[in-house]
Amino acid sequence: MCLGHDYSMPESVWDYPRPPRCAPTAKRVQVILGDLVIADTTRAHRVLETSHPPVYYIPREDIVGGALQPSGGLGSFCEWKGAASYLDVIGGDGHRAARAAWIYAKPTPAFAAIADAVAFYPGRMGQCTVDGEDVQAQEGDFYGGWITSDIVGPFKGGRGTIGW
Repeated sequence: MCLGHDYSMPESVWDYPRPPRCAPTAKRVQVILGDLVIADTTRAHRVLETSHPPVYYIPREDIVGGALQPSGGLGSFCEWKGAASYLDVIGGDGHRAARAAWIYAKPTPAFAAIADAVAFYPGRMGQCTVDGEDVQAQEGDFYGGWITSDIVGPFKGGRGTIGW
């Protein structure tokens, strides 16, 4: 089950739970690559985990057809969500971002709401926005969190944070 959030207050990632939880959001989420809006939704879900900025999962129905292709290579495994597969993202003007998105085709029951929804690494896209605000990418190249002005850290992912 995914829980909602009161967006009137700033969120500290240190108030997020572990194990993580899934929360629906009605905020408008957009992903742009090569001047093409490849995803646009008000039906995303956020995964919230202690020390991490939220990761947004966008329903496939809200992603432009042909913008996603399976990536070569191995997937990954999350102890909470299950097995992930990676995707290449194809944007406008032939822009291609390898392994820049991922999905959980069959997540664990607690994360059923994100089954087949797509998460994007914001640092590998041209632009990602939440309600029109440009997103800052979480440091590092593994977690894929989205940082907006209403999210406060410090955030896991940068140099020296592996043991947090």
